[in-house]
Amino acid sequence: MTGLGTEGPPRSGRTAAVVVAAIARRPWLWPAALAEAARLATPGWWRHWPPVPAPDPALWRFRMETAYGGTGDALPDPHDVVSFIAWCGAMRRWRRQ
Repeated sequence: MTGLGTEGPPRSGRTAAVVVAAIARRPWLWPAALAEAARLATPGWWRHWPPVPAPDPALWRFRMETAYGGTGDALPDPHDVVSFIAWCGAMRRWRRQ
């Protein structure tokens, strides 16, 4: 999977499926994934239906554009998701030292 595709922000089904599937089989990454979901979530996400702690669509498009080029409508590569979450977890552990 190259990360190319046409999908929107992580609220959309295919994008969320890629992210969840990449992390689901790696329980040691769950704490870091939850922390990143909380950190990237749009403020007041619980006030909108469906109540999903997803990033702002503009932020998500920017992140996908800077990661994969194009117009920012790419699906994230599962390996990139795992690498990013593992890196975030390592940085959190490093900051605590």
